[in-house]
Amino acid sequence: RWAVSGSARGPRVRLAAADSGCRGGAEEFTVLGRGREDWRGQSRGSLPQLVERYADLAARHWEALRMREEQEWYNAQLSVENTQLRLENHHLRQANRYLRRGGPDKSAFPDAGEEVEALRAQLRQLKEKHRRALLQLRRCRAAGGPEASKLDEAELDELLKEDEQLLEEDEHPLSH
Repeated sequence: RWAVSGSARGPRVRLAAADSGCRGGAEEFTVLGRGREDWRGQSRGSLPQLVERYADLAARHWEALRMREEQEWYNAQLSVENTQLRLENHHLRQANRYLRRGGPDKSAFPDAGEEVEALRAQLRQLKEKHRRALLQLRRCRAAGGPEASKLDEAELDELLKEDEQLLEEDEHPLSH
């Protein structure tokens, strides 16, 4: 790529990466008579050489930042998944403890389990509809639409707060 010819004041320097097969690492220079030295130890270099070194350093820096950001995103995803698995594990342990303590006799209520699941599914659907309606009201209020003007601000804020509390209760049910 580039070379500096020697003078009476200093030895000849050439880029060793082209000869040694180095790829992507710190560029090394061969200083005749003294072995290998890293380019950071050199105070010599023309402006284009310094610009090239700076561009390489900047590119590596941005790549490191991108990789760090990608790793942080991946860690956040793993953290969310870990939280979900811990919650699921907690619920399974509670159910297991309840069954070991002599929970309800399943033979006495053969259809109760199916009915409970059907009611839970219906409740989830209703809560989702409620949440979507509140979000629609929030968007209308932000846009100044006619639907939002029918509700007064305090009432809408109260509904939104109740909806958030219901969602929190669903995520963290009381354990008895």
